[in-house]
Parts: sequence; structure tokens; C-alpha cells
Amino acid sequence: MAEPTLTVGILTEKRVKFALFGDFTTQSLPGIFNGPYTAEISNGKVKIANKSNSHLFESGIIFTPSLPADESFLINDVTIGVKFHWERKEKQSFRGSIKFIIEDDKITVINVVHIEEYLKSVISSEMSSKSSLNLLKAHAVISRSWLLAQIEAAKIKKDLTQEQKGMIISDSEIIRWYDSEDHQNFDVCADDHCQRYQGITKFFTDSAFAAVEETRGLVMKYGDEICDARFSKSCGGISEPFENVWENTHHPYLVDIIDYKFEPDGYNLDFSVEKNAIKWIDGDPHAYCNTNDSAILSQVLLQYDRETSDFFRWKVVYSQEKVKELLKKRLNFDGGDIIDMIPVQRGKSSRLIKLKIKGAGKEIVIGKELEIRRALSDSHLYSSAFYVEKKNIIDGVPQVFVLHGAGWGHGAGLCQIGAAVMAERGFQFDEILTHYYKSVDLVKLY
Repeated sequence: MAEPTLTVGILTEKRVKFALFGDFTTQSLPGIFNGPYTAEISNGKVKIANKSNSHLFESGIIFTPSLPADESFLINDVTIGVKFHWERKEKQSFRGSIKFIIEDDKITVINVVHIEEYLKSVISSEMSSKSSLNLLKAHAVISRSWLLAQIEAAKIKKDLTQEQKGMIISDSEIIRWYDSEDHQNFDVCADDHCQRYQGITKFFTDSAFAAVEETRGLVMKYGDEICDARFSKSCGGISEPFENVWENTHHPYLVDIIDYKFEPDGYNLDFSVEKNAIKWIDGDPHAYCNTNDSAILSQVLLQYDRETSDFFRWKVVYSQEKVKELLKKRLNFDGGDIIDMIPVQRGKSSRLIKLKIKGAGKEIVIGKELEIRRALSDSHLYSSAFYVEKKNIIDGVPQVFVLHGAGWGHGAGLCQIGAAVMAERGFQFDEILTHYYKSVDLVKLY
């Protein structure tokens, strides 16, 4: 098998500023292209212009570098952390080819790049490229596996409707999830919705390059299937099975894992019993990801991630008015005063799969975990592993809701902070992988 090439969606805007560093060519026009340009739509076509010339292209355009290893392109104002609490814009540089297409009356920029070049950036964008080698190697295998699994899955799933995927959208219930096959015109996006990919903008170290080179072509397989290797920042002590986060498909390698060498003492892990979930969320169990070691955290949490410090156990306080505002904005739900938020179903990590919002006028059930996190935050809650404390109740109406929570992210697959701790304690990359993914084999594809 030859090394695959993939397409990565970088951004979609009305107007894009970019610069080509080196000698780029296109099949549509003769000559060499370099320097600064803009891309926008003009009369239904892609218009590429600089100070002296402009060109119109019917169905998009690809600029290809003459020397891919040495030449690059820069894009202005790339949004990172889309809809997260640390969302911001950056200038980012990339290797490979740059493609422009029209989507919904906007310009979409796509990077066409070899998978191993992509991975060098991913493991330096998802975490610090100064991380320990075994952590970086583990993440290279995970990212490679996930990517190849997604490309195969998208061939089957991308044309399915929400109903065909098993989602429920009605006045009384919203059960849906979000995955990378939502993208129609490229393989993956560049943000957290897929995997963070920020080109060559990030500072690469010898360790980052070595992690990719030393695991070149290596993936995890379960039987003949390339593993859909998910990961999140902090599982909170126990990882979450795949089917509780996305579609109702069981993957034997993505199940609940105690993030330690033994089960925690003093806890009943049957979280279908709410008092057990509350005790767990209020607790401080032994877990690899239960750490405040700044040296370890700096490997996984980049500068904007470190704006969050209470990832293992956290608390959010909302007024009655704020909850109503969020539910109106996020779900278009207007049920009057919010009387209660009631767990309907919890997963193995205590994450909520379904939550009932009970208003004075009506109620609604929402899920899965990301839908819940989006509904109750201006960006995203850290996770859906939380319980709700009602305070200052007047005539049966709580004036304050306190959300007590655990973990950061969906919790399925590898726990990045836990894996960083394992690497610091001397675990090899394959030991880290087989801790978080059960009964997998490491297989070299190319």
C-alpha cells in the first residue's frame, strides 16, 4: 500500500487572504504563482487576484508546489477552537497543495497533503511537540488509525440522513451527534471536530518528527478492521464506550476503561444509580489523568488549553435566566421557568447520554453528550459528566443551578492527560495504546 494523500478543510469564508512561498503551478493556467493573493467569489466563479492580475475559475482551483518538501503557503485568519471557549484566529502555514472551491456562496480552502506530513502537524497541534517520545508515538498511531478509518467510514455514512443514522429530532426529544463524515467535500477538517491540524505553524521538534517516522504506516487493527481510534483530553477516571457518544455501534476496542492500574476504592461504578454518579463526580479517585503536575500538563495542554485548569473535576454556576437564554439560543426551547434538569441515561464514565430539561410549560429530552454540552454553554461544557444542584428555590423555581462535573471531552478512547502521565512513568507507546484500546493489534500498512 502506498502512502495515502488526503484533503483537509482549513476554513470557509467570503474572502480569503493567502500567500504562496515558492513556485506554485496550476493546470488551468501557464506560469508560476507566488506571493500574496486573495480568493473570493465573482459571478459564481472563484476569483484569484493579486495587485496586478486576477483570474476566474469555473469550479475551483488547485495550486501545486514545485518542491513540496521546501515550499509552503500561508492563510490569514484561520479560526481555531471553533465554538469552544478559547476560539480565536491565527495565521497558519502549510505544506502540500492548496485548493479553493465554492460551498454555500463562500470560499472553502482545502489542503491536499500526504498523511505522514499531516500527522507531523497533528501531533504537534493536539499537544506540545516537546512531549515525551512515547506519548507522541502513541498519538501518531492513534491519529493515523482514526484518519484511515474515517475515510473508509465516510464512503458509507456521508450520504445518510439523520434519521438513517438513528438520530431523533422532534419537539419533545433531540438525540443527535456530530462526526467527521458530516464533511462532504474533503476528508477531514482542521479543527477539534476532527483532529487539530495547524500545518507547519506549530514548532516541530526532533521528537515530533521521530514519532511519525518511527511509526510510519503503523495502525491499530481489531481483526481486519482499522480501529476508529478516538481520544479526548481527560476521561475523568473512566473512559466512555463509543456507542454512548456517537451512533449505536459497538466497537469492542472502545469500551469503558479504568484509567489506572486498579479499580478505585470506595466507589460503586453503577452510574445508572444517581447517588453513585454524584459520589464519583464529587470524588477524587486515583487516575492517571488526575494530576496537577504542570510539566506533564504542558505536554498535552497548549497555551490556549491551559486557560482551563479544572479539567478533572469542575463546577459551573448559572442563573435561572442564563439557563433559559442558553436553551432558547441553542435548542430554540422556550418552556418557561426551568424547574429541573433530570438525568435520563448515563454512560460508563458517568457522562450523561440523555438529559431531561423540565420547564414550567413543557419539557424536552436531549442527547447525546455533545448536544448536552452545547445546549448548556455559550461554547461547550467541559464534558457531559455532571450533576445539577438546584439552589435558592422560590415557589418551586430554582434561581441558581450549579453543575458539578468531571473530565474534559467525550471521554472515549485514549485519555491524553492520562497517557502523558503514563509516558512520564516509563510506559512504552504500545503499552499506552493497549491500556486504552482493548485487544488491538499493531499492523504496518505501508
